[in-house]
Amino acid sequence: LPMSSSTSTRSLPSGLAVLTTFPDVLFIPEIIFGGLVWILVASSRIPAPMLQGWVMFVSVFCFVMSISLLCLYLCGAHGGGSSCWVTLVCAQIGHVTRRVLGAGVALCSRKLTGWCVFPSQVFAFVTTLVYVIHKVFSLLRWKSS
Repeated sequence: LPMSSSTSTRSLPSGLAVLTTFPDVLFIPEIIFGGLVWILVASSRIPAPMLQGWVMFVSVFCFVMSISLLCLYLCGAHGGGSSCWVTLVCAQIGHVTRRVLGAGVALCSRKLTGWCVFPSQVFAFVTTLVYVIHKVFSLLRWKSS
């Protein structure tokens, strides 16, 4: 997948080109892994209801934010990419990364019973890693333009 960069920030992809450029193609694993965290936490019996509620809120919020941002890219709402758009994307990805990482740490910080919690912990950290990679390469693309 080609890194989408050129001499101006007006080169951000839109439409289906989003699904063929790196780092924008990372929206797909973000949505898939975020959805898996949501499903696995919802199907687990976590002894602390507040913890399960928090992790569910975070996973649903991040899932919806990733889909919303992908839809904005697909519709071309970024207008080619201004500095305001770069700031919005980096802030969104950074916020979501901190939330998902916090949820993963919260799942690991308790002595949880049941084997169903382990996959949700793994996918929470995998999702965090994908968000971090997306943010780093988005910033590198913006910096090189």
